[in-house]
Amino acid sequence: MNRQGISVALTIALAVCGCNKKQRAKPDPTKGTVTGIVICADTGKPARFANVTLSAAPDENTKRDEGEALPDTEGTMTGLDGRFTMEAVPPGLYYAFATLNGYLDPARGIDLERLGPNASDKDQEQDAIDQWKDHLVAVKVAVHRTSDISITIERGAEIDGTVTFDDSSPAIGMHFEVMRKRDKAGFANVGMRLFNDWNVEEGSDSHGRFAIGNLPAGEYTVCAALPNEAEEAALRICLGDTFRKKNAKTIKVTAGEITTGTDITIPLNGLHTVAGTVSHAIGGQAAAEGKVHLLYADDREEVMETGIEPDGSFEFDYAPEGEYILRVTNAKYKTEATPPAEGAGSGQTVTTRPLDEKEILVVVQDNVEDLSMALTETSKGPATQP
Repeated sequence: MNRQGISVALTIALAVCGCNKKQRAKPDPTKGTVTGIVICADTGKPARFANVTLSAAPDENTKRDEGEALPDTEGTMTGLDGRFTMEAVPPGLYYAFATLNGYLDPARGIDLERLGPNASDKDQEQDAIDQWKDHLVAVKVAVHRTSDISITIERGAEIDGTVTFDDSSPAIGMHFEVMRKRDKAGFANVGMRLFNDWNVEEGSDSHGRFAIGNLPAGEYTVCAALPNEAEEAALRICLGDTFRKKNAKTIKVTAGEITTGTDITIPLNGLHTVAGTVSHAIGGQAAAEGKVHLLYADDREEVMETGIEPDGSFEFDYAPEGEYILRVTNAKYKTEATPPAEGAGSGQTVTTRPLDEKEILVVVQDNVEDLSMALTETSKGPATQP
């Protein structure tokens, strides 16, 4: 997305994390009320304790600037009868939807990158609505009026499996990356990493078992990610026990289906450390920030990404044996200068200067821990003084 905070994406994230469970608003004569019921399509019974969210429909004639407040969203939870009430809702047109564990979730069903990075916020927002339109209920809120609606939620598919090490011991606490095959070429990442460290929150339990649900029907692949502080820096082992996403096996699921036997085995041997430092080629100052990417040499598929530490160091854990391209992007270094004293005091000025990108070929057959990448100062970007 061009902007993380488009209203639909934010509303979805709020529904997922439960942040929309607000205290019931008091009646307001200048606003309206929305009441309704949520029904489970598979049982015909009320959806008890489901999250219900209203997202203000985007105004085609209104353009929002970066950082501007988003359209109104309202949220509440159903009771034992599946009913809900939202009072003091500002007048306007809204889209309503409900989420409940085990049922279709827009955060798992919408491809927020379908239009590509150059799409406008307006187009991204409308595309998200179009993708989920069959699960949205339009409701018009008027002053001092009650609008009553009915929302039906459908059972989602679930992918169950086990992840183990190749010595048959369970792989406990693994995270997962789930990708759904697009109608056209390629895969779409499933989930949203807005408030959490991972797109998919589910992890493997004490027996290595995992269950990833709330999915629409489709063709998926699942990758287990070795524990790491950052999602981008974690090594993935995908279905078919391959490190390469392009070689991963896929699994098809139908609406409401629970698919079992999705098993992944993690090798214990043949994984090595790749580490080194990034610095300014002339002055030798350590790069204070930036990214280092580990890419497969044959097709440049990214394996892992990590940040440059303040001392210029970087490290990849558990890199499989093979040939790679090590690529540095957005690197910068800092220079410090103390100006002459003026009046009663003096200070120190810190200037951040950008460095050019650089790539080197790395062959990993054992630990590689002494890589040194010296970058020249770029002429593309200006120096900055924090």
